[in-house]
Amino acid sequence: MTISKISPLAPKILVKMPPLTGVELATAASGLKYKNRDDLLLMVFSPETTIAGVFTKSTTAAISVLLTKHVVKIGQGRCLLVNAGNANAFTGVDGERSANSILSSISRVSGLPVSSIMMASTGVIGEPLDDVIINRHIDNLWNSKGTADWYQAASAIKTTDTFAKVTSQTVEFGNQTVNICGIAKGSGMIAPNMATMLGFIVTDAKIEKSLLQKILLLVNNKSFNSITVDSDTSTNDMVLAAATGASKVVISYEDSTVDKFISAFQKVMVDLAHQIVKDGEGASKFITINVTGGVSNNSAHNIAKSIANSPLVKTAIAGEDANWGRIVMAIGKAGELVKTNLITIRVGGVLVATNGKKFEGYKEYKVEKHIKSDNIIIDIDLQMQDGNATVWTCDLTHEYISINADYRS
Repeated sequence: MTISKISPLAPKILVKMPPLTGVELATAASGLKYKNRDDLLLMVFSPETTIAGVFTKSTTAAISVLLTKHVVKIGQGRCLLVNAGNANAFTGVDGERSANSILSSISRVSGLPVSSIMMASTGVIGEPLDDVIINRHIDNLWNSKGTADWYQAASAIKTTDTFAKVTSQTVEFGNQTVNICGIAKGSGMIAPNMATMLGFIVTDAKIEKSLLQKILLLVNNKSFNSITVDSDTSTNDMVLAAATGASKVVISYEDSTVDKFISAFQKVMVDLAHQIVKDGEGASKFITINVTGGVSNNSAHNIAKSIANSPLVKTAIAGEDANWGRIVMAIGKAGELVKTNLITIRVGGVLVATNGKKFEGYKEYKVEKHIKSDNIIIDIDLQMQDGNATVWTCDLTHEYISINADYRS
């Protein structure tokens, strides 16, 4: 299929990516599915790099997820190959054979053990992966490592994405600098539970593996696990974090460096998560849902996700219809503890409902004005305890149906 236009919510300015030592990038065009574009990405990490990862909890996870999860667990990740256009999921022993064939090819040309090589795949589920086609490009990829930039890398992993998702942060620690660079792909089949989306974040900070894993888990819950486009969790969801240590700046529990680093790391992951939502298939509006006053953070998160995943809420916003009753419906169907007579709802800062009923001074035209914009904000106060959560989503338009009806063509 051909994506004809860039999302109207796409960033208007290209981010300038800082240099980052300890990782080398290369891309290639295999022609596996897409014509006249790169669809393979190789990332090669320096020997001292530590790797952390979060992965889909789908019970039909792809072989690439299982293989990479093992490499991350044993802590020996040295390089990553990503292919776009074929998920190599639900492909049985043939899929395993194809994946292992590709890993063996990388091992042959690189001299690295297979146990240090990671894979990520994205694309159509259930179709055999032609390892012969990919293997033809392994030598060229390895020999050209270091020639691709972050935008080329992000472009190579796209499927139905309409733009390359890239961002960065630079943090000063005294007279030393730490860089964090990230790329992601995702547009549809987006309701990450980790832990079809992929995210790769690399920093030149020196971070011990267990700490890097804790940071990734913490920040992932506030970023990628707080977005949804269509409520569908991919078989291939994967987010990897790599710390090359090249800057010699050590991030540790023992001093304040960790909090400053986490703040910058979270900015990178939230930005990438927002970009995925803004590239949601057919999206025309970016929606922020804030829930406060829940009995717990988890309860607030489930309610926010219920609103974000509601086709009726999303289509009302797409149609610019101020039908706030659908928000009430979505709160109720979440199955979380609420007290109806305490619920307060605001849309775009406009008070819509309070004490379990429509606000007497409600002015619908004010909400209608807000939902004609491309940045929608919904605030729910449950007024019970201090649980809170924020979830980001997009509207649901006719274009979403068109894209997914034609996905395999």
